[in-house]
Amino acid sequence: MKRGKKYLENLKKFDRAQTYDKDEAIKIVKESATAKFDETVELHIRTGCDGRKADQQIRGSVVLPNGTGKKVRVLVFAKGPKADEAQAAGADFVGAEELIPRIQNDGWFDYDVVVATPDMMGVVGRLGKVLGPKGLMPNPKAGTVTMDVTKAIHDIKAGQIEYRLDKANIIHVPFGKASFTEEQLGENFQTIMDAINKARPSAVKGAFIKSAVVTSTMGPGVRLNVAKIVNG
Repeated sequence: MKRGKKYLENLKKFDRAQTYDKDEAIKIVKESATAKFDETVELHIRTGCDGRKADQQIRGSVVLPNGTGKKVRVLVFAKGPKADEAQAAGADFVGAEELIPRIQNDGWFDYDVVVATPDMMGVVGRLGKVLGPKGLMPNPKAGTVTMDVTKAIHDIKAGQIEYRLDKANIIHVPFGKASFTEEQLGENFQTIMDAINKARPSAVKGAFIKSAVVTSTMGPGVRLNVAKIVNG
């Protein structure tokens, strides 16, 4: 892949063969985020899990202390008093069966997270083939299938992110913006790492975290010292 001049310049700011602790890595990534927009800072973790096995799956959510720096739009599937509660809690969109054709036929995706009350999952299940591939399907482990819609909405708006294994057993998570201070990014990073270390499946043998990289949207990846991020 051909890289731009800025990317190649940023590569000179650090040694790609070396691994760094989280504070050094975050500093390099911030210095390398030279795009004209506020780049997202991301963490990518290659695990030793085998996601094909049910007892080695990882999925959960955590609220970042300094938020994500992104305005998140929430769609809630609920009826009656729970729909009223969702509106009062600040949901951007609230509805039930009437939303199915809008999503299925019209390709409506003007939202970032979908929350549903348990009684609505029969309805939402019909959208599995549409919402699933986009990572929008509500899930109890992620806190998006719940009767406490107020808490779910507040957590999501406050900076809740979801972490899960992809097909290659890698976890990809955003943890802030390049405009954040190093301290804010460091706190968010540590919150994610604490949650992921805690979520280690007991069935995983050998190394749980094989490698990890911090990067920004347009910048190069900086390799992390795995021993330090696993053991604190």
